[in-house]
Amino acid sequence: MMNNRDKAITESLKKFRVLNRDQLIKLHFLQNKTPHVVANRVLKRLVDNNQIEVDKTTRPYNYFPSPCSIKKDSTKIPHFRAIADFYITLCAYETPTLFEVEFKPLAKGGIEPDVFMKWKGFAFCVEVQRSIYSKKQMENKKKLYMDYKDSDEWKRHSKRFPAIWIITDKYYDVDFKPLYAVQTKDVDGIFKYLTPQRSVGISKAL
Repeated sequence: MMNNRDKAITESLKKFRVLNRDQLIKLHFLQNKTPHVVANRVLKRLVDNNQIEVDKTTRPYNYFPSPCSIKKDSTKIPHFRAIADFYITLCAYETPTLFEVEFKPLAKGGIEPDVFMKWKGFAFCVEVQRSIYSKKQMENKKKLYMDYKDSDEWKRHSKRFPAIWIITDKYYDVDFKPLYAVQTKDVDGIFKYLTPQRSVGISKAL
């Protein structure tokens, strides 16, 4: 019989596709006096009961939903874990009211942001970029977002068109107007855009 924390762990793994032990500790075990000890015991039990899966070739171990939604040696694992780290950092400030990974609002070939979320009352399409894109690739990304806006499909998800938030170490000199896009290296970088003077382009989601 799974308890509430067991269920929350399995739901997190379904959401993010993969989490390592340290990420699971931050999400579900920090309230314990000995988080690592409790996490190891709980995760072993869930693996033994076939409720989650594990890759023991990594340190710390990577955990997956059962059945796995990606291969245990997938090249996308670092990317999914980066999205999870982004979520964990957001939660240190405020837990998103909505956080959908690999959001696909249109047919295949349309825009596919890494995350669609509502956080601090704002709607965002988030691109967590670990690799460097060419200017042409970024301009094509803008075109896909324009197609999404023109489709009016976004109205099913938020009252106003979401801001585009690009998490990147490299600044891209691409004009996203008339869309509103911000580029930051981390979560802390967004706060200068959420001041009353600068949040005009970031529409309230609710």
